[in-house]
Amino acid sequence: MADTSPSPRSSTPSTIPQKRPLGVDDEQHVPAVPSPLNPDFAGSRARKPGPAREQREKKESLKKREAKGVESVRGGTPDSQAPSRKPKKGTEQSSNIPSLLRYKLPPPNSTDFDPPKAPILVPTLQKANRQFFEASEHVFNRKGFRYTHCIADPAFTFTQFHRGSETEPFTPRFDYEDASSHIFFDNHARSITTEKGFRMARANIGAREGRWYWECKILSGVKPVVHDGNSVTTGDSGGHVRLGFSRREATLDTPVGFDAYSYGLRDVAGQKVHMSRPKDFMPPGEQICEGDVIGLEINLPSLTLHRKVVEGSYNKAVDVSDDVEPHGAEGADIIRDRLPIRYKAHLYFEQFEYQSCKELEELMNPSPVIAATSTSTTAAPNPNHSLVALRTLPFSCIKVYKNGQYMGAPFTDLLAFLPPASKPLHQVGARDGLDDGMLGYFPSVSVFRGGAAEVNFGPDFWYPPPDFIASSEDVDMLGEPSIKNVTRSGTSTSLKKLRSLFERYTEQIAEDVMYDIIDEVDLWAQDGGQTETQKGASNSAPTILGPVDPAAPGLADAMANAGVKVEAGQPGEIKEIVQEEE
Repeated sequence: MADTSPSPRSSTPSTIPQKRPLGVDDEQHVPAVPSPLNPDFAGSRARKPGPAREQREKKESLKKREAKGVESVRGGTPDSQAPSRKPKKGTEQSSNIPSLLRYKLPPPNSTDFDPPKAPILVPTLQKANRQFFEASEHVFNRKGFRYTHCIADPAFTFTQFHRGSETEPFTPRFDYEDASSHIFFDNHARSITTEKGFRMARANIGAREGRWYWECKILSGVKPVVHDGNSVTTGDSGGHVRLGFSRREATLDTPVGFDAYSYGLRDVAGQKVHMSRPKDFMPPGEQICEGDVIGLEINLPSLTLHRKVVEGSYNKAVDVSDDVEPHGAEGADIIRDRLPIRYKAHLYFEQFEYQSCKELEELMNPSPVIAATSTSTTAAPNPNHSLVALRTLPFSCIKVYKNGQYMGAPFTDLLAFLPPASKPLHQVGARDGLDDGMLGYFPSVSVFRGGAAEVNFGPDFWYPPPDFIASSEDVDMLGEPSIKNVTRSGTSTSLKKLRSLFERYTEQIAEDVMYDIIDEVDLWAQDGGQTETQKGASNSAPTILGPVDPAAPGLADAMANAGVKVEAGQPGEIKEIVQEEE
């Protein structure tokens, strides 16, 4: 029987299809380059490419060029032969000049024109034959923020009708806002005490350049040693006191000298303290006891030399002295980004506070891992340090006097404080590299469990230093200032002269007024310098710099011209802060 099963189908076709000859109509589909799979293809029959089209350069729109600020050229590398357009005169410089931040604020209330009120003093305890009070109804500086009093003034229209102000007592003293919440004050805010551990209070004046002097009397502290024949007895301790200078970055719940931002003097054994490291300073057997008066003198170089240090242009071989010429009309930019806020019945300027940086924290507590891998942090602070925060100020020192006797200089080569050595806390709205005019070294006192101290900023000191000459003595017999004794702030003569911090308080008030006026003019210029339309206050508005009475003549017209209505009891919308009491 024959096999009728179908044979398996082969994968190879029985016949190979032939190539179809190309026709004339198919030449338009012929590729320009022959394919290796078609060796019989004749390249001559391929269509010849036409002339290359000139590629048109695509230009950016005018809107994009204006956004970039310059005319862009197509391509990554600019044409060196193309003519470059030079910026207009003053354009490049004006773009680098910092300016104030502006805020949208509601109209001020009628009560905002009242003078700022001092804190309410509540009697708390008696110490060293004087009454101490707890200051309430005021805000405390907290981490990342600083508060200063402000007031509404119709003469300052472009700064949203607000400017800086002060509260009673109008004198150099401890700052209520810049002190720990556990500090108690006397009625003049020149004496402090506490029942807690170490708490600090800073003065309302700071030193930025020159020589300044102040005194501190120990009201309650280490009892003096009493010699009775062959026996030596020491009374019970009435607490402890530390005093010195601190920057704004120094925390208020620690003693003076706790970190790299403060330099302190310890009452026990009269030791000096910096970065929590006590070292012997006074002779053996000397210490700071009750009744002692400690005089502190700080020497700081001129701000001109200070800026050379922080900018990295200081040269020890060239800058061999600190003799500077008088300041001219130009000065460094003082930028104060401040927002008016409300706390109960008070108005304050809220601004970002300068905070400690990791470089100085590493200097205080060096890490063995970082020290082994980095040489910049292990190098001792000096004026030319690679890290700006670790640069020191030449010709700077702190001198100490005890009951009128010079004891020596425990600290030299103080750390620089001008930006970028000082930086605010990194948060939304904070800007680095800006000086608000209040950076410096502030007289500071910290007390511990019943310790009490009183400060004296002059000019009538308990123990004036030998080279101190009070301002009242700089007059001749005719009652007119002597020409040879007249000095200007910023001159080499005034920087070398030892002055009381009472004079610095007067200068600081004048600087605050000047900066308020400069801020107003700056914002007025940003708005186009409108003078004819009288966008601000009218001529009938009060022009004094003191507190403005809401019922003063011309105030209603001034506010009306500015588009603001002032009504009795008008509700405000200014931000109000709430602080929890400890």
